[in-house]
Amino acid sequence: MRRRVVVTGVGAVTPLGVGARELNERWAAGECGIVDGAGACVGFDPKEFLSIKEIRRTDRFSQLALVASGEALEQAGWDGDHASYDPMRVGCVLATGIGGIHTVESNHDVMRDRGSRSVSPLGVPSYMPNAGVAAVAMKYGIHGQTYGVVSACSSGAHAIGSALRMIQYGDADAVIAGGSEATLTEFGFACFNALQALSLEGISRPFDARRDGFVMGEGAGVLVLEEEEAARARGATILGEVLGYAATSDAYHLTAPDPTGGPASSAISLALRDAGKTPEEIDYVNAHGTSTPLNDAVETKALKRALGEERARQIPVSSTKSAIGHLLGAAGAVEAVATLGALRARMIPPTLGYEVPDPELDLDYVPGDARPLIMSNGHPPVAISNSFAFGGHNVTLVLGGGD
Repeated sequence: MRRRVVVTGVGAVTPLGVGARELNERWAAGECGIVDGAGACVGFDPKEFLSIKEIRRTDRFSQLALVASGEALEQAGWDGDHASYDPMRVGCVLATGIGGIHTVESNHDVMRDRGSRSVSPLGVPSYMPNAGVAAVAMKYGIHGQTYGVVSACSSGAHAIGSALRMIQYGDADAVIAGGSEATLTEFGFACFNALQALSLEGISRPFDARRDGFVMGEGAGVLVLEEEEAARARGATILGEVLGYAATSDAYHLTAPDPTGGPASSAISLALRDAGKTPEEIDYVNAHGTSTPLNDAVETKALKRALGEERARQIPVSSTKSAIGHLLGAAGAVEAVATLGALRARMIPPTLGYEVPDPELDLDYVPGDARPLIMSNGHPPVAISNSFAFGGHNVTLVLGGGD
């Protein structure tokens, strides 16, 4: 019998504030963290949470990961001995799409102004995509499988899926999983502007007829996953469950999704099969919903193909990116935190900015205000969370409500 994997702690740092509660409550209230065309974590000051040594040795993306992980572990009730787990049986999988871009830019400026001998010896260790997971493992004494995941905008969801499998296969009893990203830099904006991927108006309005590109954001989302029996044995509060996971590849284009939505649809269908769920049992879809013309159209196609057109039109669909922007490698993890929050609150947050329907996109995108979550057939609430990325990486997570 496959081991069940539950969530016992969540943490987040987003443009809506420091903390998972800030993310969930402010999004549900219809508040938007996007200001002047960017989703910056303006309320995050690393000096309030980390030591001077930690700050000096880490890039901003690692600092975000450390703070989100700390919140998740505190909520999980872990003490100095990792909630009675053998440290070799605790893993850590944290993702990023790009890594320490702040470090790269600052060291480039130093080289230009002072020469290569002035570059910090911490340059590469701070930049490398696994720097965040390494920092968390060192701070909390994690000795089990520990590694980073890099798959662009699907990275965070891939990390959660990898952690799920690690526990299911018996390689760990608990795993800290999630993602972080901090790319609001001159180079970051220049690159995405060159791709013509960013909204010219600086507004995220997924699925709306006026959508013209995504808004870049920064932040981190982390979950503590545990084998169910072990979590209950130590008296942990069960916040939710990771029921299923699947990933596919478009193998189509470096930046554009397969216009048929076929591989993305397969990720959804395979994740449902992995979870042992049918479309009739899905109560909510947390969409990838980037606010780009092509992605939102393809995701709508994929949902119809995987769930059936009639059922797809019955399920409420909303996008977290409408409130915080696109957090790139952290997006899938932050959106998993947001999805679990919606399931626990039995409240579906809205797709902000959705005001003008696109006649070709005909699902229920939850315009206006949050609404009560209505559960199908009286079962505990179940949702899917999609993450689709540059490079054609598709990931779907199936999440269930907790106790």
